[in-house]
Amino acid sequence: MTDRLKSLEWKNNVLYLLDQRKLPQKQEYLACTDYKEAAQAIRTLAVRGAPAIGITAAYAMVLAVLAFTARGLSGESLRHAFYAAGEVLEQARPTAVNLSWAVREMEKTFDSAEDDKRCETLTRRAMAMEEEDKQLCHSMAVHGADLFSGKKNLTILTHCNTGTLATAGTGTALGVIRELFRRGQLSAVYADETRPVLQGARLTASELRKEGIPSILICDDMAALVMKTKKIDAIIVGADRIAANGDTANKIGTYGLAILAAYHHIPLYVAAPFSTFDFSIPSGNHIVIEERNPDEIRYVGNTQIAPADMPVFNPAFDITPHTLISGIITERGVISHPDKDSVANYERSISHG
Repeated sequence: MTDRLKSLEWKNNVLYLLDQRKLPQKQEYLACTDYKEAAQAIRTLAVRGAPAIGITAAYAMVLAVLAFTARGLSGESLRHAFYAAGEVLEQARPTAVNLSWAVREMEKTFDSAEDDKRCETLTRRAMAMEEEDKQLCHSMAVHGADLFSGKKNLTILTHCNTGTLATAGTGTALGVIRELFRRGQLSAVYADETRPVLQGARLTASELRKEGIPSILICDDMAALVMKTKKIDAIIVGADRIAANGDTANKIGTYGLAILAAYHHIPLYVAAPFSTFDFSIPSGNHIVIEERNPDEIRYVGNTQIAPADMPVFNPAFDITPHTLISGIITERGVISHPDKDSVANYERSISHG
């Protein structure tokens, strides 16, 4: 493994996942040789970020078929076991649509592959998905940075983690920020700490500092004052699922940022690849929001900060209505002021492109 922050690596039929629960104190990798280990890593946030979760699931499906064929399964029994493994992976983080998308892609690959080349074919597809994500990140970064052409000394606010730790490439929202920095247009980045498990403080801050990008860490509840006093030019966030009308599920706290941004007349952009769209649901009202372990709120790390029996509401995501989103940055361009019609037009252009 290299010293560079990298969310995952496939090597010699082993999936190595950077254990993001231990950052920034430790940089350790989990070696997954079984799809259930990968599912547990997804479930416990050892690996997180919609694109990285999808790629992890793809490689986990390879691990599944390797194990099943080693046990002598074939034919319909192999197919049944393979699809059951996909269900286990999908349930690990049900809100992230990239996860179910990746599982579907691997199932289609399984069904079309020749029996004696199935493992090889599935491995190639997973590796292609990883490479595709790197290219998508680059394209999103360019399209997103182009929104700010001619502008200098930009100050951007972001939420959660959307960089190399959340993808196979430079990131979604953080990829745009990196490109603005590369172009010499960036003055500073304000990063929300992102309660309750502090992806902004632990992960985004680590990435920004490692690359020398000027940045300031803030508590989530400081965002309103920062918008009022620090001349924020834009807010750029990621997404875990986008409905057909442009409503977006993202890390809890994004909806609040969107409301604050509207009040302060600051544009809010969502950066996400095409695979994050779920055209089967008409609006964000149909997105199932994952609720997580209440101890994520009762504790900070290993330190208890609330009564052990205190009831907790701990949704992992919230829904930002499309009316509060200035644009969705994708690998094919930007959907300005997304709504049912503009998203449908985008889907048609992709389908016929």
